[in-house]
Amino acid sequence: MTVIGGIVYAQNSKTIKNNNKMDKPKERLSYVHPYGAPSKGKILMVASSPTTSKQTGWPIGFWAAELTHPMRVFQEAGFEIELVSTEGGKLIMDGYSNPTDASGYSAHDIISLGYMQKQEFNQMLENTKKLTEVKHNDYVAIFLIGGQGPMYTYKGNAELEKLFVSFYEAGKPASAVCHSTTLLLEAKKSNGELLIKGKTWTGFADSEEDFADQAVGQIIQPYRIETEAKKIEGTTFKVAAPFSSYAIQDGNLITGQQQNSGAAAAELVVELLTK
Repeated sequence: MTVIGGIVYAQNSKTIKNNNKMDKPKERLSYVHPYGAPSKGKILMVASSPTTSKQTGWPIGFWAAELTHPMRVFQEAGFEIELVSTEGGKLIMDGYSNPTDASGYSAHDIISLGYMQKQEFNQMLENTKKLTEVKHNDYVAIFLIGGQGPMYTYKGNAELEKLFVSFYEAGKPASAVCHSTTLLLEAKKSNGELLIKGKTWTGFADSEEDFADQAVGQIIQPYRIETEAKKIEGTTFKVAAPFSSYAIQDGNLITGQQQNSGAAAAELVVELLTK
């Protein structure tokens, strides 16, 4: 190999590389909905109503970033949001997900912090409809918000299963992130088959449960989604490195691994809606 004037000449080869040649410029273009432009449709987001963990005794609800990060994606893409809950009424975010919490666990979450400054966001949390008051016909997609509450309020919730499956069977994007994917352990289509049969999906990982348990010094959840999912035949449950942004689209089923995956899952929903 010989170098002359910054050009590499590979002996016995016709390949020539010019070290002085710059890479081609890269471009990235993403749509951002202009102020005042017509809505592209309404997306239904579902959160857990407040409850108490039987495992820890903590008051629990929804995880803030799993509402706010997808909401930002949806709104920038031109979609409206309607938020409903398992029981209706006021919603409470999990303490560790609140960016102003003394623990500092989510202090980096400036997206949630920004939304918390908006009056309309706080009003939205004050009074939600119960999920039984809405139907898929009025929305273009459904997005289930996770948190600690869903492990109790989504598990075995026949009303939520019916609502979620109605979107899926209508061919609309049906999405769930983090602990909200517990619904998929039991949700069945109208033919009696599990919705996840033949599907590849994700949810909160056992490795992430280990991290959370060690951080607080006790077992937090009553069961583990990954452990239960891997007992089910005919489906593929996948996880990425702990707490990385990871989402999977399989048909019109979209799932995200945990709280850092909400935006990625929402982007997949938008891609489906804007094809």
